[in-house]
Amino acid sequence: METVSVDIAERVNAALEQILSDNYPPRLWDAMRYSVFAGGKRLRPRLTLAACSGLGGDMETAMPFACAVELIHTYSLIHDDLPDMDDDDLRRGKPTCHIIYGSAMAILAGDALLNLAYEVMSDACAVHPGNIGAMSAIARAAGARGMVAGQAADMLSENKTVDESELIYIHANKTAALIRSCLEAGGVLGRADERRRAYLSEIGENLGRAFQIRDDLLDVTRSTEEMGKPAMSDIKNNKSTYVSVFGLERAKEDCRALTRRAVGLIEELQLKDSALLRLASSSCFNPR
Repeated sequence: METVSVDIAERVNAALEQILSDNYPPRLWDAMRYSVFAGGKRLRPRLTLAACSGLGGDMETAMPFACAVELIHTYSLIHDDLPDMDDDDLRRGKPTCHIIYGSAMAILAGDALLNLAYEVMSDACAVHPGNIGAMSAIARAAGARGMVAGQAADMLSENKTVDESELIYIHANKTAALIRSCLEAGGVLGRADERRRAYLSEIGENLGRAFQIRDDLLDVTRSTEEMGKPAMSDIKNNKSTYVSVFGLERAKEDCRALTRRAVGLIEELQLKDSALLRLASSSCFNPR
C-alpha cells in the first residue's frame, strides 16, 4: 500500500501526459492538452487516490479513474466558459480554450475529453472488472442526474431569486456530485464495505458543497489576479449564489460547518493514512 503525498499531482500529470499523447488532428489535441495542462491542483484525482489509499487500495489501479475525473472536470470547465454559458475569457490565469482555439474547437475539445474519460475507465475495467462500480459512480455524477443537471438548473436560475432548496440542489449537483463520486470511486477501488462507502459518500457531499460555497465567497472577496479567473462573474451573469442568498457571514459559517462535518467523518473512518484528512483540512474547502 502506497500513501498519497501532497505532490501526487505530479504523478497524475505524468499519467495524463500518456493519455493525451495522440496528435491528430493537431488542433483538436492541442486544445485538449491546453485546457488539461493549464494549471489546477488536481484536487479531484487526489481525492480519488486518497480515498483508495486510505482503505489500503492500490494507487496504480486507481490512477485511470483519477485521471478520468480530471478529464471530465476539464471538459466541464471548457463548456462553462463558452459564450453561450458563462462567457468567461480567463481560466487559471490564462485565456480560456475558446479564446485561443475558437468556440467550435473548444466544444469539440470538451466532447473529446468527456469521451476519452470513459475510454480510459472502460479499458481499466477490462483489466479489473470488479472496478466497474467506480466508473458507474463517476458516470452518474457527471451526467443528467448530477453535474449536467446542476449546470442546467444554474443557468435556468439566472435573473431569478432562488430559495434555499433550489440553491442547495444546484450546488449538490453542479459541484458536489463529481467531488462525491471521487470518494465513492475511491471506496470501490479500495474495496470498502457498505458502511465505509456510505461514510465516503457523505464526506464527498459535505466537501463538495463546502467547495462551492468557498468558490462563491472567492468570487466576491478576491480579485481577478488572485483567482486567475474573472471576479464578480456570478454577479455579471445574474446568478444566485450562497453569498447573494444568505450573505457573507452565513456563507463562511456554513462552509466551515460542512468541512468540520467531513473532517469528523474522516476521523471516524480511521483510514490507513492521513492523505484524505489533509485534503479536507486544506484551503480548498475552508474560507479565509
